[in-house]
Amino acid sequence: MSETLHAISVEVNGKPRSAQVPARLSLVDWLREELLLTGTHIGCEHGICGACSVMLDGEPVRSCLMYAVQADGHRVTTVEGLARTDGSLSVLQDSFCETHGLQCGYCTPGMLIAAQALLNANPGPSEAQIRDAIGGNLCRCTGYQQIVEAVQLAAERIAKEGK
Repeated sequence: MSETLHAISVEVNGKPRSAQVPARLSLVDWLREELLLTGTHIGCEHGICGACSVMLDGEPVRSCLMYAVQADGHRVTTVEGLARTDGSLSVLQDSFCETHGLQCGYCTPGMLIAAQALLNANPGPSEAQIRDAIGGNLCRCTGYQQIVEAVQLAAERIAKEGK
């Protein structure tokens, strides 16, 4: 007996995508296996670590806890979608590099998604607000300080660009 497939239409990183997916296929598995967007990492698969974070209609969500069918009709932004249209690094991504806000890199996509969502909502966050925004993402390497510095640097750079 074959599994029933469901039609979905999702805007992923600004591009319309349609597919036929099983009801129980996770969003992270669809992104990684079907769309080949492997920047979104699979970590704990329980929604605790944040490595699988993506933005759904501009809000960070754990893609391991969400089914692909639930994304039907929505906008999804992965870490690949944060880059500039010419493929170069975004201000935030470049700031992570500049401040050494990553080491092994496993948590980095989720951290970038959380930080970008924060900067979209609050372009001038305080250190406490940054720590709160990334607080749901686990990192075993950096001690978080360089990540906070990366978000602060990005906020400064974005403010200068806006002037």
